[in-house]
Amino acid sequence: MNLLGISAFYHDSAACFVRDGDIVAAAQEERFSRKKHDPRFPSNAAAYCLKEGAVDINDVDYVVFYDKPFVKFERLLMTYLAIAPRGLRSFISQMPAWLKEKIFMRATIRRELGYSGKILFASHHQSHAAAAFFPSPFEKAAFITLDGVGEWATSTYGVGEGNRVRILKQINFPHSLGLLYSAFTYFTGFKVNSGEYKLMGLAPYGEPTFVPAILRELIDIKEDGSFRLNMEYFDYCAGLRMTSDKFARLFGGPARKPESKITQREMDLARSIQMVTEEVILRMARHVHRETGMENLCLAGGVALNCVANSRVLREGPFRDIWIQPSAGDAGNALGCALFAWHQLLGNERVPSPRRQKATYLGPSFQDEAIQSYLDLEQIPYSRFESAEQLCDGVSDLIIGGKVVGWFQGRMEFGPRALGARSILGDARSREMQSVLNLKIKFRESFRPFAPTVLSEHINEYFELDRQSPYMLLVAPLKRDRLCELDPAHRNLAGFEKLKVARSEIPAVTHVDNSARIQSVDKQDNPLYHRLIERFYEKTGCPVIINTSFNVRGEPIVCTPQEAFTCFMRTHMDYLVMGPFLLDKKQQEVWTDDKQWMQEFELD
Repeated sequence: MNLLGISAFYHDSAACFVRDGDIVAAAQEERFSRKKHDPRFPSNAAAYCLKEGAVDINDVDYVVFYDKPFVKFERLLMTYLAIAPRGLRSFISQMPAWLKEKIFMRATIRRELGYSGKILFASHHQSHAAAAFFPSPFEKAAFITLDGVGEWATSTYGVGEGNRVRILKQINFPHSLGLLYSAFTYFTGFKVNSGEYKLMGLAPYGEPTFVPAILRELIDIKEDGSFRLNMEYFDYCAGLRMTSDKFARLFGGPARKPESKITQREMDLARSIQMVTEEVILRMARHVHRETGMENLCLAGGVALNCVANSRVLREGPFRDIWIQPSAGDAGNALGCALFAWHQLLGNERVPSPRRQKATYLGPSFQDEAIQSYLDLEQIPYSRFESAEQLCDGVSDLIIGGKVVGWFQGRMEFGPRALGARSILGDARSREMQSVLNLKIKFRESFRPFAPTVLSEHINEYFELDRQSPYMLLVAPLKRDRLCELDPAHRNLAGFEKLKVARSEIPAVTHVDNSARIQSVDKQDNPLYHRLIERFYEKTGCPVIINTSFNVRGEPIVCTPQEAFTCFMRTHMDYLVMGPFLLDKKQQEVWTDDKQWMQEFELD
């Protein structure tokens, strides 16, 4: 039986193809349209999924949509009525799209896909819960889902067991932990639904000076983790901006303008809201453990991408183990709703497996012949490695030599993290590599930390972590014996001055609080990438390299060889490896691309 899951029309639209319970393919629409966080109907992603499954749309038994449009429309309508006449402009601007394509989703699906078969619907947080639990390795577990908003729910908890997930309690809009965090993202000058990573990365530079004000004025947190927001400080119900004038007065002035200088205020705001968010999630986790009696916990929803909070739940929470959906945001709901239909609506058995999601390598791949054909057609100079062993030997030498290497191999990742299929690699031991990658490759803020990729068998030699972290969704401190002894002057540095200090043996991936967002690589999940790092380890004694996503700021991760080459040429990357082919920047013709692409990605 074939199922096609669809998420669309909010942000990060995606499609997922499931055959007889097997996750065959999944991808975000942005990777094909090249529009970051593309919310449009995922026609391209769906076409890829069907192609990967070697089926036609007429072979699909069920198309499953990730939320219930009429219920969401009810929430929008009731919200507008409650705040009228405020928000009228937003209401008028949104209604045509809703009445044309969003509310009558069956007709939209049939039109967009040319589909005449059966259509099923799951609620938004049922999809999150299914994405959290069904691919997990647990026979039974509690789950928590946290995001901005679905239909009404913004947070839920419940139990997954066998082939069913059951939501026990929920918090409803407008009270939303995800929207609270996004309000601070907006106020500190970053993009909502995109800049939350930046806010989390900025937090260690600041002090928690605003925590008392947040707890006193913005949010009332109960012991069980439930909460209510003081809506006088927020304006997202009207759909025009995230925060009100009262919010600005509370925090000493207007929101930071995007791309302007980041001040100590923004650092302190980031640290403060991060700590409050962690406290809410920890209280929720303790309550859910008491209520369900489960030993394991699954997490999904956009807030589950907050790897710092996840790690505190793992370290300080009562659960024995946790599993986090690697595509925890709305894109992952394409997978979640398909699995919800397969198991819960259609009654099919579930067999727990740690590799059911195939290490989330679920996107397109390109055969060597296709890559070579592109290179030859475009007359791009390259050399070829004769074997995988020769490739890993040669590329490890480049990384050791301080070169920045684009790495394009196998199936693209499903989710927001590059995990060794569409990655940019560098030497984690280099003191200069963080600034080089941020400023010359990614064209992004210098404070942004990079993630280490570590061989799974060596993870606890470098990090205070006693389990694997394959999806970059856990943060851990470095081992004390890997840290550098800092003199008093360096210990007392403030703000971005902290960046000037090498804090460990692997400074390029050590954040200013001596932590790292870890990806562990298992040989079974990605044998070529594992062998590359293993070869680097054999030569250097260090089993850790830098891994960052293959894109520039504002651009989706590359999908095709052409996009990889374009990104390679637009940046200061030294080498590009696609399949067995090695491209040396020095051998390429001068790139004559105009500067319009920099305006498109807001880099100029």
